[in-house]
Amino acid sequence: MATENAPASMYREGEGLGVWEHRGKVAAVGIGHSPTTRRWDETAETSLGAWSILALRNALEDAGVSADQVDGLVISPSSLGESWAPRPIPEDFANMFQLTDVPNDGLSQLSSEWILKNTPELTNVKYTAYGPGCMSNAICVAAQAVGDGLTNTCVVLTGRNNLAGRYGQAGANALDTISGPAQFVNPWGPTGPTHDALTFSQYLHKYNVTHDMFAPFVVNEKRNGLLFPEGFFAQNRPEDVVSIEDYNSARWIVKPLNLYDCDIPMCVSVAYVFTTADRAKDMKQKPVYILNHASTKPKYGVWLDLDGCELSTDATARKMYAGSGLGPNDVDIENMYDGYTTFHNYYLEALQWHGVKRGEALHFYQGDISVEGPHPISSSGGNAGSGRTRIWMHTDSIQQLQGRAGARQVHIKNGRPETAISGGPMPQTGDFVMWGTSPD
Repeated sequence: MATENAPASMYREGEGLGVWEHRGKVAAVGIGHSPTTRRWDETAETSLGAWSILALRNALEDAGVSADQVDGLVISPSSLGESWAPRPIPEDFANMFQLTDVPNDGLSQLSSEWILKNTPELTNVKYTAYGPGCMSNAICVAAQAVGDGLTNTCVVLTGRNNLAGRYGQAGANALDTISGPAQFVNPWGPTGPTHDALTFSQYLHKYNVTHDMFAPFVVNEKRNGLLFPEGFFAQNRPEDVVSIEDYNSARWIVKPLNLYDCDIPMCVSVAYVFTTADRAKDMKQKPVYILNHASTKPKYGVWLDLDGCELSTDATARKMYAGSGLGPNDVDIENMYDGYTTFHNYYLEALQWHGVKRGEALHFYQGDISVEGPHPISSSGGNAGSGRTRIWMHTDSIQQLQGRAGARQVHIKNGRPETAISGGPMPQTGDFVMWGTSPD
């Protein structure tokens, strides 16, 4: 079965598309996680492939779905970490799994062929597709595929590796020195901090706010992460409580971004089970319906100044509200991306969640933004709180609406929340989902 990237027609990228034609007809009914660690210990049992199979099986068990009921598989194949090739395949990995023609398949990336070869109980998969980049992309593809009738019960799967414990340590990033123009803009490896520092500097100047005002948000992210049992810090560093003072005294990475403004990459795999609304009624877990999905592609440049960030996130907000038929006052749970924590400001203000307008996010953070309070912002804790995976915001949104978020559970108007929004990754590009407890 040849698997290709999903065609552009499966993404709701444009504006003016109206309410999504499959609104409320697709539901998430199962969640599966592997453990979360900082680096791979190079055993076959903890490899990307092994943990992806574990996450898949956990999701099926959570949903109460048998493997033979699954007829679709959508994977985000790239792990965004270091490639294993051209190193030889570890002997224990080769003995434990059936290999494909891709040298690093199951080690630093995933293919549908590898998953199907090594999960023999998936006997009825007829539809496969790739949603490249991250889980947000794969969710949009799977939602559209189920809505279009291409699959009835679909597993959505992604894995993240961090082989050597440091992100992207390959190619030029693995060298001791950097030459050419990159030496002026990329002295520490990744370009992200340099560019986002510029954007956040513009933000601070334009709205006459200070970096210290951002501390409550990051401290809240860290707290929510410690309340997330599947996350890295909850599993491995439960003592890592971050205070306002810790944040304000942290070393700069690229000023005005400090250590706590940057997430850290992880090893983890995650799977969800999507099915039709009719089938979801009979599942083990309370269904969470997809009310809209939308995508934003780079329009104003690969890396943005503040104006570009605000234009892009404004477009995302308009598409999400128009496609779901909801407005800012209708969204209970807000779980937008925070890979660099400052990204969150642009999304929050664009969505106007709890009335926040442009330039008001840092003032908003001075109030009660805890999960117990009236403004439970980013209840997932995001990547800052649980590690760089790009999945926490989706898992939390589903769990919150199912009433399964444990110590993070948000209560709205004396009851559980009924709607949630999640997605990312960056202000200029990403994929987003609106969730609801009701298909209507």
